[in-house]
Amino acid sequence: MKKQFAVIGLGRFGGSICESLSKQGMEVLAIDTNEEKVNRYANVATHAVVADSTDESTLKSLGIRNFDHVIVAIGDNIQSSILTTLMLVEQGVKHITVKAQNDYHEKVLNKIGAHKVVHPERDMGVRIAHNIVSKNVLDYLELSDEYSIVELMAGKAVNGKSLIELDIRAKYGCNIMAIKRGESINVSPHANELLHSGDILIVIGADADINRMEHTLFDDD
Repeated sequence: MKKQFAVIGLGRFGGSICESLSKQGMEVLAIDTNEEKVNRYANVATHAVVADSTDESTLKSLGIRNFDHVIVAIGDNIQSSILTTLMLVEQGVKHITVKAQNDYHEKVLNKIGAHKVVHPERDMGVRIAHNIVSKNVLDYLELSDEYSIVELMAGKAVNGKSLIELDIRAKYGCNIMAIKRGESINVSPHANELLHSGDILIVIGADADINRMEHTLFDDD
C-alpha cells in the first residue's frame, strides 16, 4: 500500500514537499486555511482541503490519526504550529515532522512530542554559505554539529593521483564514499582509483577534518 502523508501549511516549504511526495506516487492530503493556496495544490495532491489544523474536531473529521506521516509546515504563526503539533500528538499520529522558526520554537516542539524538527531556511543558509566560501564545495549536508557530508570538486592538485597515494583516511580522518565522473558514479571506490580534475568526491567526516583536507588538497590557488 502507498504511504499516506498529510501536509499542513502550503507555503513554499509545505508546497514543495507536497509536490515532491506526489511525484513519488504517494497519497497526499494538502491542508491550509488559505483557500487560494489549497486551490493551487488541488491538482497536485491526492486531496486538498481548506481547514483549521488547530481545531481538534476538524483534525478528527479528516481522520488525521490514520496518516502514516504528518508534516506541519505552517509559516510564521508559531502558536498555530505548536497547537497543531500538540493536537497531532494527542491524536496519536505515528510520525510528525515540524518546521521550526527558531531554536526556542524547536525546544517547545520537542517537549510536546514532535518526532522530527527541521529548520529549512537555516539549513539552506548553511549550505549556501559553504558554497560561497569555497569554490570546491558543491553541496553540503550537516549530519550533526560536528560531522557532515560534502561534495568536493577535484582540481589539479589531485589529478592523476590514486586514493591510496593521497591516503585521505589516514591523513585527514575522512572517507570518500563515492566519486562522480560525468554521468557515472563509483560507490565505495577502490584504493587504486585514479582521480581526475573535475571529478566530484562525496566525502564524509568531521567538519574540521574536511576543512583541513579541502584547503590542503583541493585549493589550487
